[in-house]
Amino acid sequence: MGNDGGSIPDRRDLVRNKPKAAAVDKANQTRARWNFCALSKRRLQEPIVSCALGKLYNKDAIIEFLLDRDAYGDGENICGHVRSLKDVKTLTLTPNPTPAVPGTEPSERPQFVCPLTLKEMNGTMPFIYLRPCGCVISAAGLSALRSTPPDGERAEKDTCPQCAAKYSHGTDCIPLNPGPEEEERLLAALEAQRLLEPVKKSKKRKAGAADLASEPPTKKAAAAAPSIATASNSLRSTLAMEEAKRKAGMSDAVKALYSAKDNARKETFMTMGTFTRVSRSHLLSFAVLTLAFSMRNATVHVCSIAVLYITL
Repeated sequence: MGNDGGSIPDRRDLVRNKPKAAAVDKANQTRARWNFCALSKRRLQEPIVSCALGKLYNKDAIIEFLLDRDAYGDGENICGHVRSLKDVKTLTLTPNPTPAVPGTEPSERPQFVCPLTLKEMNGTMPFIYLRPCGCVISAAGLSALRSTPPDGERAEKDTCPQCAAKYSHGTDCIPLNPGPEEEERLLAALEAQRLLEPVKKSKKRKAGAADLASEPPTKKAAAAAPSIATASNSLRSTLAMEEAKRKAGMSDAVKALYSAKDNARKETFMTMGTFTRVSRSHLLSFAVLTLAFSMRNATVHVCSIAVLYITL
């Protein structure tokens, strides 16, 4: 570099190459996927659930995510397809009966094993869970137990070797922690299944409406509702009976105040709009008396008194 002829710079000394990516420890990644929650990154503790893509979660972490989808920074990327607890299945796991080796870290020892082969669930061999019951079994152990039917005919439903639940080997066996290609296939199947959900719901509604239409009318529905006229007549008769009872307890003096319209006297021009009970004869006698006093005639006085006496 000193132009003295003693050294010649090479290209690798003048141009820096792009640094190589750091090698990823696949063993550590595999250990983390099988021993730690994919969402909270905490150690797996029962109850443990799994989604349709085969990822393992702590149930409390999934509940926190459903309550607040921003509780974990990468929650949408990891389990954004989980909409409710119905989208996950609680797993039935078999604890590892092998005692821990002194001096080893807990994360290095697998927590669970296959109930059939007692192989440790550490990622070295594939494990699956059955969708109907949630039992976790190694794929090799389940394949070894599947019976071969005669003449190559396969039964529609297989039986879980752990709890005897019925399942379909083609659709109900979900691999745990699958590879990228298998995970994409499971995600595509999940999206296709969700596209069919509205169609199934509409078919159920139509079927329910058809069942209601085909049902014979019951006696309760056939019974005619009481009309308004019938109700008003019954109310009127009830009120009339109550009024009759009330009048029956009245005295004669009170009854005289409530005279019938037929017995009422016809009003004349002289008595129209008044509340007097004086008859025409009374009015005539009072008129004669008034005339007699004004004329001061004794004969008229006597006649008027006689007329008044007769009328009274």
